[in-house]
Amino acid sequence: MKKRFNTYTLLIMVAVISFLGYNLENMWLAVTKGFIDNRNMSFPFLLGYGLFVVGLYLIAGTPKSPGLVLSEQYSNKRSMYFFMSMLIISVGEIILGFTVEKIFGFEYWNYTDLPLHITKYTSIPTSIGFSFLLTLFMDKFFEPLMTRIDNIPRGAARIIGIVLAIIMLVDFIASFANMYITRSVNIKWKKTLKNGGEVGKVLIRLIA
Repeated sequence: MKKRFNTYTLLIMVAVISFLGYNLENMWLAVTKGFIDNRNMSFPFLLGYGLFVVGLYLIAGTPKSPGLVLSEQYSNKRSMYFFMSMLIISVGEIILGFTVEKIFGFEYWNYTDLPLHITKYTSIPTSIGFSFLLTLFMDKFFEPLMTRIDNIPRGAARIIGIVLAIIMLVDFIASFANMYITRSVNIKWKKTLKNGGEVGKVLIRLIA
C-alpha cells in the first residue's frame, strides 16, 4: 500500500518533478535538435510534468506500492505499470497536442520526423522512452524522495510548498496567456549547442 503524504510535501514534489521535466525536455532538445531554450516558461518548471506524475502516484501508486487502479495481485507490477504509463502518455500527448493547436493556433511539438509516430503528437519510441523513465523513477526514487521531503519541518514545508505553487501557477497562466495572444510559442531565450543534435540524428537513423 502506498504511503500517505501531506499536501505541502505533495506541492514540493510537484515542483521537483516540474523542474526535472524542464531539464528532461532540454536534454531531449540538446540531443535531437542541438539547442536548449526556456520551454515557453519564465521559470525552470513545466507544471504539467509535476501534476501528471504526482496525480499518477495518487491514483496508481508506484510499482512497489500499487494504488487504486493496480492490484497487489499482479505478478509483474513493473510491466503493468509500464504499459499503463505508455497508454496514458500516448493518449495524453495526442489530446494535449490537438487541444493546444485548436485553442492556441500552433503546434506545441511535432514528432513527424520520428519513426513510428502516431499522429504528429506522439510516437512509439518517445512513449516507450518516457514510460521507461517514469516507471524506473516511480519504482526506485519516488517514495524515497517524498520521504526526504516529508522530513522537512512542517512550517518550512508549508512556506516552500505554497511559494513554489504560486510561482509555477502564475508562470503557467502568464505564459499560456501570452501564447494565446501572440498565437505562437513563448521563446524568451535559446542557446545553440556546438555539435548538438548529431547524436539524435544518428539515433533516429538507427531506429528507422
